[in-house]
Order: sequence, then structure tokens, then C-alpha cells
Amino acid sequence: DMTILDAEFGKIGVAICYDVRFPEWFRKMALAGAKLIVLPAAFNMTTGPAHWDITMRVRALDNQVYFARDENGPYVAYGNSCIASPWGDFIAHADEKESILYGDIDLDYEDSVREQLPLLKHRRPELY
Repeated sequence: DMTILDAEFGKIGVAICYDVRFPEWFRKMALAGAKLIVLPAAFNMTTGPAHWDITMRVRALDNQVYFARDENGPYVAYGNSCIASPWGDFIAHADEKESILYGDIDLDYEDSVREQLPLLKHRRPELY
């Protein structure tokens, strides 16, 4: 089962590291009402530089949600915590150094993106 938490501003989806490789999981969270998805992760130093930024942006963009990452792990991880907007832009991005990351989550903007480009409404699940 997926994890969806209720917060005062809306629903938050939660997944972990390798889950990001499965776009269907995040689509299911968006369809269940998630407005923000949080992904604790620890990509390694090979896959991190190659896949991290683009994967964060595409999961936010495809599902028109805010997507945030917080990294913790017992080994040297890629780092680069970030928040990607529903349009696929980074609104906050850290490097590999320890830091606190802040970013504004604007749910009206999220609704606006979904109205301008109604990807979730245009799905055709009967085809896939």
C-alpha cells in the first residue's frame, strides 16, 4: 500500500529512494489527492549525477505535484536535496553539503498548472 498522510493543507505522499524508478507509484499518489510527495533517498555517486535532477523534475512534472527530497544514509550519498514544482522547475536545490532547504509550496499555483495543462484529466488508462 502507498503512504498518504493528511496534513492541514492537503495530502502528502511518501515514498523512498528506489521507488522513484516506478512512475506508476507516483501517479497513483497524485490520483489519490497528494499535493506534495516526499522522497527520502540516498542515490549513490554513479546514479546521482546521471539521474537525480531529471528524475525529480519529471516526477513533479508528470504528476503536477510538488516533489521534495531529504537524504539520509549510512554511506556517502549524492546529496542534492531539492524541491521541484508541478511545472518541473526547481524552486530550491542544495548541493552535497549539509544544509537546510526552504521552498514555498503554492497550492494555488499547483491548481493553475493542472488547469492550464490537464495531464491527469487527459489520461487514457484504458490504453495502458
